[in-house]
Amino acid sequence: MSTAGRRVSVVLISTYDLGHQPFGLASPARWLRDAGGAVDCLDLAVEDFDVSRILGADIVAFHVPMHTASRLAVPIARQVRAVNPDAHLCFYGLYAPVNEAYFRGLGAGTILGGEFEEGLVQLYRRVQNAGGGQVGAQQEPVISLKRLDFRVPDRTGLPALDRYAHLSLGAQRRIIGYTETTRGCKHTCRHCPIVPVYGGRFRVVQREVVLADIRSQVHAGAQHISFGDPDFLNAPAHTLAIVTALHEEFPALTYDVVTKVQHLVRYAQHIPTLKATGCMLVTTAVEAVDDFILDRLDKHHTLADLEAVVASFREADLALSPTFVAFTPWTTLAGYVDLLDTVSDLGLVELVAPVQYSIRLLIPAGSRLLELDEIRDLIDDFDCEALVYPWRHIDPAVDALQREVADIVASASPETDRLSIFATIRERAYRRAGLGAAPRPPGPCAAHGPIPQVSEPWYCCAEPTGEQFCAMQAQRPLLRLNPT
Repeated sequence: MSTAGRRVSVVLISTYDLGHQPFGLASPARWLRDAGGAVDCLDLAVEDFDVSRILGADIVAFHVPMHTASRLAVPIARQVRAVNPDAHLCFYGLYAPVNEAYFRGLGAGTILGGEFEEGLVQLYRRVQNAGGGQVGAQQEPVISLKRLDFRVPDRTGLPALDRYAHLSLGAQRRIIGYTETTRGCKHTCRHCPIVPVYGGRFRVVQREVVLADIRSQVHAGAQHISFGDPDFLNAPAHTLAIVTALHEEFPALTYDVVTKVQHLVRYAQHIPTLKATGCMLVTTAVEAVDDFILDRLDKHHTLADLEAVVASFREADLALSPTFVAFTPWTTLAGYVDLLDTVSDLGLVELVAPVQYSIRLLIPAGSRLLELDEIRDLIDDFDCEALVYPWRHIDPAVDALQREVADIVASASPETDRLSIFATIRERAYRRAGLGAAPRPPGPCAAHGPIPQVSEPWYCCAEPTGEQFCAMQAQRPLLRLNPT
């Protein structure tokens, strides 16, 4: 009997995507529905895990775009295996290939990284042709960097946009939509999780696909768009054309992007264009203000570059939101104090999400950090459950300070302003470093208007703290994780 017409049931699951309605569900959902699949999208960041939704599934696929999402997916995958052992388990996204062995140990039959949409359709065809029998070994490449003709994501069945992160601008609260104009990155920063998969390459999502995706989200209530490209200026002609067209069609719509300090120096002439087309906020992975640490991370920028970018943004009246990997094997107590002093001196306190002061360097499988002798000498054996190479600082006081800062950030109420949290952290750091009382905290930036803030701050290359996992577990009682 032919199985070509059999309709396969697919459940796509996201556990965490930085507060966004997940593009990593919406994009493959379109491809799989076009192939004839019955697709259900489950976003556990905002939905309860309803076991009944996976009981009859032929394929259950987890999107794992980051470390936190991967950790959170593990207990759910185990539950899926327990209640639906016949389902074909798949992990796809950035963290799938680097953790391939571990995910296969959980029962995954297919692992897909890079451009995963076509691979998911091929998996669908394999399951369809098997007709309920043995699916067979994976035929699709574990990592595909094929140039795809993308399709407009299908967000049918996903929770409404107002259940996700929002942008605050004074008393205003704007609903955020999310899309991507490129994937991968042409840079190879040593600590970046993109590098083991893309190896310095990136792929472009066609302009009309991006604009159609944004258009549908605006019609669904989006007032602001977060562009999730790892680096928005990897292809400036492509991305700037998109935001120019977007502004012409939706002049009131605002947006934010992520890009490197190096690009903000190289393409400084485009900063006014970003401002003119509705950009409210630019996130940039500064990581450190110590040039030695920046060199070890292979960031290709310096403190002087950051200072020049801050000046350019101040002139353009555009908000710059730096992110940091504040605690690394090379961080000292004095160096951490210098980081805080630099943030204050540059007038950035209100623009830095407090979680950034607690971020600890993540060393996942495949990391370029493993090229460094000092890292290989420092790390313990790979922890399969935590999906990291554990490391301890040679100065226990630095690790102790990191835990204290994480506690300060985790215990702060949502109403506590960034200036107050910064002042508390700075006072603690000065005391730990034996430097006496910290300088008086900076005052608000009275010369500027309201500071734009996204309710779910961006972070990457970070090792989740016990506090972060406890907070996630409180919202998702079915997840049982041991805090790190």
